[in-house]
Formats: sequence, structure tokens, C-alpha cells
Amino acid sequence: MAFLPGPSLHLAWACLLAWAAVGGLHFLTPGRLLYLVSALIALVFAAVGIAALPGPTQAMVLPLGLPDLPFHLRLDALSAFFVVVEGLAAFGVSLYGAGYFRHLEGAAARTAGLWYNLFLAGMGLVVLADDAYVFMVAWEVMAIASYFLVTTDHAVEEIRRAGFLYLLMAHVGAVSLLLAFGVIQGGHGAYTFEVMRAATPSPFWATVAFLLALAGFGAKAGLVPLHVWLPEAHPAAPSPVSALMSGVMLKTAIYGLLRITLDLLPAQPAWWGTLLMVVGLVSALYGVIFAAVQSDIKRLLAWSSIENIGIIVTGIGLALIFRAEGKAALAALAMTAALYHVLNHALMKGLLFIGTGSVLHAAGTRLMGGLGGLIRSMPWTASLTLVGVLAIAGLPPMNGFVSEWLLLQAFLFTPGLTEPYLNMIIPVAAAAVALAAALAAYVMVKFYGVTFLGQPRSEELAQAHEAAGFERLGMVWLAAACVTLGLVPPIALDWIKPAASMLLGAALPVPTSVFLAPIDADRASYAPAVFFAVILVVFLLTVVWVRLVYHGRVRRAPAWDCGYPEQDARMQDTAEGFGQPIRQIFEPFMGVEREVPDPFDRRPRYRGATRDRLWSLLYAPLARAVGGLADTAARLQHGRIQWYLFYSFATLTFLLFFVSG
Repeated sequence: MAFLPGPSLHLAWACLLAWAAVGGLHFLTPGRLLYLVSALIALVFAAVGIAALPGPTQAMVLPLGLPDLPFHLRLDALSAFFVVVEGLAAFGVSLYGAGYFRHLEGAAARTAGLWYNLFLAGMGLVVLADDAYVFMVAWEVMAIASYFLVTTDHAVEEIRRAGFLYLLMAHVGAVSLLLAFGVIQGGHGAYTFEVMRAATPSPFWATVAFLLALAGFGAKAGLVPLHVWLPEAHPAAPSPVSALMSGVMLKTAIYGLLRITLDLLPAQPAWWGTLLMVVGLVSALYGVIFAAVQSDIKRLLAWSSIENIGIIVTGIGLALIFRAEGKAALAALAMTAALYHVLNHALMKGLLFIGTGSVLHAAGTRLMGGLGGLIRSMPWTASLTLVGVLAIAGLPPMNGFVSEWLLLQAFLFTPGLTEPYLNMIIPVAAAAVALAAALAAYVMVKFYGVTFLGQPRSEELAQAHEAAGFERLGMVWLAAACVTLGLVPPIALDWIKPAASMLLGAALPVPTSVFLAPIDADRASYAPAVFFAVILVVFLLTVVWVRLVYHGRVRRAPAWDCGYPEQDARMQDTAEGFGQPIRQIFEPFMGVEREVPDPFDRRPRYRGATRDRLWSLLYAPLARAVGGLADTAARLQHGRIQWYLFYSFATLTFLLFFVSG
């Protein structure tokens, strides 16, 4: 089917070129105002996506690239939705970047600006690509640009190691994606998605392509057990980059998984959905458990991203199960919940990472053991970060509650299914989602309580400087988006409806009243505006009651000290203490290392660390095996001409035997 180019696709392509041009300007004459230009381009990019959502599919062919391999671009409902996700998140993060990157000078400022804008352009091109060639080019641009951003502070060995691990996992995933496209293409000689869409691979080869795509995109998204790069790379990167990597880049993997599974492959059996649901639930629980025991705030947020990606993949898996069972309305409900969480996570995790960046600027440390009491010296950052904390903890009336509530409704509405094992798994899966949501709230209480509440643990923290103007603007944008999408969910549902219709042929109806009733108003409904109004009325009545009874008098006094007046910051809860119950309960799944002093130690000191056990079980043996193979192969290098002649003779003999046979 041929499509005509449209103005939205032209504008989207112009935005990508504009980002690349701004990156070039950064390299020539770096300046913080260029980040504001990047932010404006992001806003235009989001507007293009919103305008294209309800419209027809647009496509165009550009005379770029290799001979006979021009660039094919396409803007349909699915890609338009992810354009909106990237544009809204990138606008807030780029505003913040105008303030955050002000301390960079010289070569660091030039390269950071160049790679930052190429990173934005690469992510945008991924969702606009309409052939495997352009998709892989964009995928590599995105990976390489983010690698150089992660290693901005490359003088630190730990950061170089994190960058290498990220690049290694990114290219392992890219190889898997190349094989997936090769399997779908099936030897037809054309790599456009239109040709792949028309192909009819056998169920076996379709399954091979799906599994390769799951491995490739799972490595980028951070699905367990391919997640190991994520808790290392996010803390190493500058905070705006962490915000984009977690908020947007991980979602490009979700986009790719949806594009291949539901658009390019012809049919999806129910067990694909079951596999996705299980992988998603394992990732959600594994991620949130490890987030609960972290004492590094950026590492905590990185593990939290693994949990949220797991929630999204769980929703996609449930949608595939319902679709295979012929239950279109429930499939649309589960897919809507997943896509809603894609949008929510881009905004709320972006807000949390840039809020953490302001804390890092002010305190100079990521370790929660050295933080506390920042709400007094950084009220703007503390208040705006609180919005992100409430949202990601899934508390109403924030946006995170809406998507998680929709997903739980999809589980609760599940009728009897034809596959008996699904009737057994789905209630367990619903309980696992509820457990992950509860633990996520626990993690956020720890994150916010230890970092911002209590007493400052040092004099420097008591005098910490507040975020600058552009940094506040970026946080305000993302916080306002979280509140808006929580109070007015029809906005997001209106954006999701075309994408869900394209993928499933059915969509959740957009409510015309204040009540959001996903299936049946008699069974479950939610009215965030009413909920918020009740909170507001209770608050106002309390204020009025205080004024009437106490005549507006407010008496400020020290907090109750439990009868012990000599309390100081050392006596308040720590990150390690807060996570101790979770560590005790789930210790069999963790590699816990403890260093306990003996009774005669004059300077007793306790040290504990939690390691990812999957690293020691899977990756460390693999690394040793690869190292052993490399050492064996290195023995071929003797430096003697006679051995090299022998190698050549043996190779020629083998090739002659192979050709003659």
C-alpha cells in the first residue's frame, strides 16, 4: 500500500534535522541557549505527533543512504504516540539541561551538546523509520550518542567500565535485531516494513523472529536477565541524560517490540503473551526489590526503571493473551494501560532524575547516607520531586495511579479463558503486580524520606543551594504534566486510542464524563477530578475550621522528641536501615556481602553491600569463558612466518574442499 507524504511527517523530519544542526552548532560554539532551542524543537516534535495521531498514515522516501537503499519514513498512529512521548519529555529535560550543563566548558561542552542533540535525533528517527536499514542506522546513532554521553566524565574508571558494559549490551541486542529483521524479510531482497508486513512466515520462523526481537529489545529496555547495564550506566551519566535514557530511550525498545510483534508479524499465539507477561513480572519484582536496598539515589531510580518497564511489558503480554482469546475489549484495556504507563514513566522518571541531578549539584554526593533535610534548603526541588514521587508510587490523583489502576482492572475483569494454565497464572500475576506497586511505594518513601526529610547530616547540606531558574522550569513542566495526566486522563486516552486501534483493531473509549469506567461503570469507575476536589474541600474546611476555632493563630514548636532532647542527624533512619527488612526477606535472591567487626575492634565498622546474583550466575562465567577463548585464540599469534604460511595453506585447503563438496 502506498501512502502520500503529509505535512506532519515533513515537520517531524525537519525536527530531526534541526536537532542535528543544533548539535553541530554546539560543537562549533557551545552555549546554554542552544539547549533552549533543542527544547523548542522538542515541543514542535510533540505537537507534530499530537496532530498526526488521528490522521491517516503518512510515508515518504528520501534519496539518502546507500545506493538502492533509500530512507523510508512513516508516521502512523503508533509512531505518532511515541513522538509525543519523546517530545513532551525532551522539552522538560532540555529546559533543565540549559541550567544543568552551564558548568561545562571547552571540549566537554562541545561534545556534550553535539551528542545530546544527536541522541534526540536518533531516538526520533527510530520511531519514524519504515525499513530495517534506517531503523538500524537510527538505533546505532542512538546507542553511540548515548554511550558518549554516559562517558562524559570518562576520566573516572568506574564510568568507563559502565560505558563499555552499556555499549557491549547494546550491540549484542543490535545483532539480535538484525537477525530478527533477516528472519522476517525471509530472503525477499527488500527490507522495507511494507514488504515485511506482507510476508507470511511460517509459525516456526515467526516465533524465531519474535524471540530474537524480544532479546534485542529486551536488552535495550532492561528486561531481566538482560538488565545488567542499566544500574551501571544510569548513575554514570549526567542527570539529564539519565532522564532521557530512562524516560525515552527505554521506550524506543517498547516501540520496537510492539512494531515487530503486532505490526510486522502476521499472528500472535497466546503463549507469546504469556512469555511477555512472565518476563515483565519477573523484571518488575526483581527491579523493585533491588531498588528497595539501594543507598545510591541514581542506582535506586535505575532499578525502579527496570520495575516500570516490567509493568509495561506485563500489560503488553496480557493484551496479547486477550487478543488470542478473541476478547478485543479487554485486550484494548490492557494495551491502553501499558501505553499510558509508557507516557507516565517518561514524564515522572524524567522528573525524578533531574530532581536528583539538582540534589547531586547541591550536595556533591549520590549516597543517601550523606543526605537528609534538603527540604529546608531546596524547597523548590523538594516540592517538585515530591510530585514525581507520588506519581511513580501510584498514589491518586497522580498519573501513575491511572495506568496502574487500568492494568489491575484488566486483570480483575479477566473472565474464564480457554487455556487452563492461563486461568491459574493470571490471578497470581495480578497479585504480583499489586505487590510490585506496594513495594514501589515503599521505595519512594525511602527515597524521599531519607533524602529530603529529617535533619541535614552536615553543615554543607544545611546551606545547599537551590536549583537555578531553567532547572526549575524543566521540573515544573514535567511535574505539571504528571498532575494534568492524572487529573484529566481523557487527554492521554485520546492520544492512545489511535495507536491501540492500529495494533489491536479495538480501543478503550474516551470518557465524556468525569468518570473513567474501563469496561462497566457498575463494576469499577474512577473520577480523579472528584477525588481531587474532595481532597481540596477537606483541606479548605480544615483551614476554615482552624481560623474559626483558633482565630488563625498558628503556634510553631519543635517536633516531639520522644522524651529525648539530644537527638541529632545520626539518630535518624538511614537508607541501609530502611531497606534492611527487604534485604532480610529477599536475601536468598541477592548476593549480600557483609563486613562485621569483631568484639575487640577499637574502631568497629560495619559494611554491607548487595550484589546482583544474576551477574555472578550468568555474566561472570560467560565473561570468563570469552576471556579463555580469547587467550586460546591469542596463541595463534606466534610472530613466525612459517606458522602464518601454514594457516594460509590450511585455510585454502579447507575452502577447496568446501567448494568441491
